[in-house]
Amino acid sequence: MTALARVGATAAILLATRQFFRNWGTTKAECAMPLPGDSLIGQPAVVTTEGITINRPPEAVWPWLVQIGQDRAGLYAYETLHTLAGLDYHDADRIHPEWQHLAEGDTVRLAPRGWLGFTDGIVVTVAQIQEGRSIVLRTGGGESFWDAVWSLNLAQQGDNGTRLLIRTRVPLRRPGAVVGAELIAPAKAFVTRAILRGVKHRAESEPARNHPL
Repeated sequence: MTALARVGATAAILLATRQFFRNWGTTKAECAMPLPGDSLIGQPAVVTTEGITINRPPEAVWPWLVQIGQDRAGLYAYETLHTLAGLDYHDADRIHPEWQHLAEGDTVRLAPRGWLGFTDGIVVTVAQIQEGRSIVLRTGGGESFWDAVWSLNLAQQGDNGTRLLIRTRVPLRRPGAVVGAELIAPAKAFVTRAILRGVKHRAESEPARNHPL
């Protein structure tokens, strides 16, 4: 009974706190709207959509998204904490022309080889890409235990603004994966907010006006 009580208490706490970290910075309409990559996981158990308004047009934001990656421009979020965690991120503060090419099937590294015992680190695959609009990244895929879809989406707002939406979808496939996704959700939301703010800061800064050659 004690074990069941602890599980119940943990579940209650998670349910009570979800509202504070899920769907940060987005409207109900944005959470409900279809986005690229949604069809890859048709019956998700976990869906989050987080967003931010950037006072620059999409073409000024896109170069920052294309170059993300642990071995490229980083994730623009809490570099010091990531370094302490052994992630070895070096977040870029300018657009790098050599990192502006991303295509379907390419991989994006999120953690270095050997990190926390993962032989190959953490690598996601570009499942879909729409130039200037969206990047859909997938972990695992198929029947993988850790299957999930992470999409970064840009939408024009007004004459000179952009909405950046980041959506995560985890399939209803294995209870353990879903529970794991819920347990790490607060940390993921914390990092996602930092990514959104990091992209906004860079895109709105003076260096962001220098388009890659």
